[in-house]
Amino acid sequence: MTENKPEIAYLPPGVPPTNHGHTVAAWVTMVGITLGVLISSWGVVVAQSWSAWLVLFVLGFVVVGASLVIGLVLRNLGLGQKTVQR
Repeated sequence: MTENKPEIAYLPPGVPPTNHGHTVAAWVTMVGITLGVLISSWGVVVAQSWSAWLVLFVLGFVVVGASLVIGLVLRNLGLGQKTVQR
């Protein structure tokens, strides 16, 4: 005969909440990166006909860097994905 002993189940820790980029910090960062890449791309496209194309090219990278910093600031202000304490 079998004994009726309770089984002990060891469950993994809870899964952290996932937003898959549906946060204010993620949206602001991605819009800024997209805008910066478009500015840099436009600078490359008009490079043949305009003398200040390097300014647009560098300005695009400045916009990308600024959007990354703004995204980090927004995440640290609590507008990003929540972290789980373990």
